[in-house]
Amino acid sequence: MKTAVSLPDLLFQQAEATARRLRMTRSQLYSTAIAEFLQRQDNDAITQQLNAVYAKQPSQLDPALHRAQVKSIDKDSW
Repeated sequence: MKTAVSLPDLLFQQAEATARRLRMTRSQLYSTAIAEFLQRQDNDAITQQLNAVYAKQPSQLDPALHRAQVKSIDKDSW
């Protein structure tokens, strides 16, 4: 799909320099950048949904489980 976009001059120059440095075409650079941006947006949406779910439930650890975890850390040789 071909499309036209407007970019500020400085951003365009930075993109051109980056594409040259990475030895990729401008189209490859823009496609990669957009794909990564969209993936980050998806990840942020998932995080927000998980935060909403866990906000409804108490997040405290059972005291007995907490003691067991603390004891197991002391035994590890880091």
